[in-house]
Amino acid sequence: MSDTVRVYINAKPVDVDASATALDAVDTWDSVQAAAVRNGEKLITDSRGIVTDNTTPVQNGAIFRIVRARQITAEDSDFNSL
Repeated sequence: MSDTVRVYINAKPVDVDASATALDAVDTWDSVQAAAVRNGEKLITDSRGIVTDNTTPVQNGAIFRIVRARQITAEDSDFNSL
């Protein structure tokens, strides 16, 4: 069994330790983006756009995307208070 796995972040291949988390993988790919995830400016999503927890273990072939976190306020036109 390999000690590393290949994941894809924003379509770029990244080889990370098999025990890495999604955030570890992002940090390997781009430490500035990882810092933005840590401070809440960005989020990690899966290939479907569903937010992924930073501590999610990586799997070979996993696809992650880094997206801007959006703060929802009552002034947003699509805000739903329900």
